[in-house]
Amino acid sequence: MQSSIEAVAASTQDDQGNWPTKQSKILDWLMNDVRDQRFIDNILVELCEKMQAIGVPVARATMHFRTLHPQWLGARILWRTGMKEADIATFSYGVENTPQFLASPINEIFNGATEVRKNLEVCEKAELNYPLYKEMYAEGLTDYIAWPIYHTLGKRHIVTFASDAPGGFTDEHITFLKDLLPALTMVTEIRLKNIMARTLLRTYVGPHASEKILAGATTRGSGTTVGAAILICDLRDFTTISDMWPRDDVIELLNSYFDAMVEPIEKHGGEILKFMGDGLLAIFPLSDPNACHNLLVAITEAQAAVATLNEENRAQGREVLRYGVGVHVGDVMYGNIGSRTRLDFTVIGPAVNIASRLESLTKEVKRPVLLSKAFVDMAGCRRDMESLGSFPLKGLGEPVDVFAFAAKDKLPQKAEPTVG
Repeated sequence: MQSSIEAVAASTQDDQGNWPTKQSKILDWLMNDVRDQRFIDNILVELCEKMQAIGVPVARATMHFRTLHPQWLGARILWRTGMKEADIATFSYGVENTPQFLASPINEIFNGATEVRKNLEVCEKAELNYPLYKEMYAEGLTDYIAWPIYHTLGKRHIVTFASDAPGGFTDEHITFLKDLLPALTMVTEIRLKNIMARTLLRTYVGPHASEKILAGATTRGSGTTVGAAILICDLRDFTTISDMWPRDDVIELLNSYFDAMVEPIEKHGGEILKFMGDGLLAIFPLSDPNACHNLLVAITEAQAAVATLNEENRAQGREVLRYGVGVHVGDVMYGNIGSRTRLDFTVIGPAVNIASRLESLTKEVKRPVLLSKAFVDMAGCRRDMESLGSFPLKGLGEPVDVFAFAAKDKLPQKAEPTVG
């Protein structure tokens, strides 16, 4: 009677599989030794250098990935002989409908082709039916091949190789390159998903919060106390605009408004923590000694950007946009707030409440930007501000001294903080 061990051994011998066709050190490296390399482009460069070292005549290689990014449909990684770093190019949404993309072998793969091959050496120039083929022919390349890389749930990406060897790739070379595809699939999918996770988190919670979440700050109630200059902004009359304007126009208006506000904030070191309908919450951490000054400069640039946007709105017969901004400074709790299964990475605390009350106060005093005395003193910018007096704010025991910009066209200058 055959033992269970013998049965397993016999079964193993009968199930040898088809991959790889031939074992190689490069495959071993791809499967076992790239775990510490985060970036796909670096892996592609090293892979091509290793192939050249063993005689596989790869002179050009690319990888094409579709990404989940608010601006970019995808990216292309390009390597040529002698390049120590790959070239990375991003492509906007809509590129798949351009003449350049449609007249490319990449389009064939995206449309379902399982392989695209062109021997550039033996064909007539008239047979070079794609501009890319003509470019590679002019560079002295002799052979080109492209394959899809299949990720989970049918996601298709692409890898291509080109040779400059006389006669192009041999059958042995093609077999070797095909053996790489399953390994490249695993290596690229892991890293692409890491990139997508980072991109999605940066898109929805911002760069600083995303890094904290990726580092493991995912427990409800976890967080830290940080000092920050706080900015809360809200668009005026948005309910009326939403009721009167077509839906697509409202979305376009909001996006244009947020572009005008957000770009200066992020440019000067601020972090957008959340969009609240037609409003936003941002902080400038005081770990940067210039945080308060940077916030003031960001507001000045945002006001100029909104003014430009309003000129465009007037030219199109639309209402101009009005807004209110509240600014305060203080300690905030920065971390996870929410239910057991749905969290928001944000800031809370009395300092946030004061900034919010100041934003609401702009409606009463008819000034677009209001700043607390605490912020003005820390920023050392009283000479650029106009004191509006003390105001009681809802939920606060003591009135708050409030300031506004003295001149809209005057850029706040750096200054030493006021003592006392």
